[in-house]
Amino acid sequence: MSTLYESTLRSLPLLGRGKVRDNYAVGTDQLLIVTTDRLSAFDVIMGEPIPRKGEVLNQMADFWFEKLKHVVPNHLTGVAPETVVSADEVEQVKGRAVVVKRLEPILVEAVVRGYLAGSGWKDYQATGAVCGVELPEGLQNAQKLPEPIFTPAAKAEMGHHDENITYEEMERRIGTELSRTIKDISIKLYKEAADYAATRGIIIADTKFEFGLDNHGQLFLMDEALTADSSRFWPADQYQVGSNPPSFDKQFVRDWLETQDWAKEPPAPKLPDEVIEKTSAKYQEALERLTGQKLA
Repeated sequence: MSTLYESTLRSLPLLGRGKVRDNYAVGTDQLLIVTTDRLSAFDVIMGEPIPRKGEVLNQMADFWFEKLKHVVPNHLTGVAPETVVSADEVEQVKGRAVVVKRLEPILVEAVVRGYLAGSGWKDYQATGAVCGVELPEGLQNAQKLPEPIFTPAAKAEMGHHDENITYEEMERRIGTELSRTIKDISIKLYKEAADYAATRGIIIADTKFEFGLDNHGQLFLMDEALTADSSRFWPADQYQVGSNPPSFDKQFVRDWLETQDWAKEPPAPKLPDEVIEKTSAKYQEALERLTGQKLA
């Protein structure tokens, strides 16, 4: 099975590489985003690719962008990635790339939590709140919240953890009106997606969105949306309050890494074949269960 750890396009200028995605310029107003098979855990990029992970993330994001475009416009242009690269590079972009509008990114991640999990659960145990949002007493780990909450995070440089910030800090950084718009849209996106996912036997415990502005100040949903990398998906049939169900993402990798004598700094330990195969299968299962689609 072919994998793509890092794209090597020569026909377009490389703008930068993130943890998972490689970005290239297409003219002055568009980007080609290639979703590779890289995987990061604990903010460290693993040395081994996860077969077909990039294709899964790309197809899943496209599914949600289409499904939720009535809520907010997104960055997709509809231009086929195969048409903007040279013939010998088509295999690198097929099924794993998109041509998108070039936007000014808003450097605040829009996190919506419908359940108490992960860092939110730790925060609640310590303070009775999540990112400054007060919650009722006596909640348990993985418990559904009375209403979804919006808990923004400041984007960090690669290799560093994003920093949870209060909504007031978000307002200070990007303004009151834009903050309110992003909060309202994010909660609406989460609710619609969570309602749909429930019909597929999946709980979306939490997710994060990213937004950007065009030259006219119009807001667009960008980057990825509701993928297994940007969301916590739980199988509804294994959910019970008090413990985290197994999630459809890199949990196999995280669990294995936790057993290793490793300081969570680069370089990461070499992943065993079994962990790589199980992680690949979990990503593909998430796509199929959520969207009803298999990989193209």
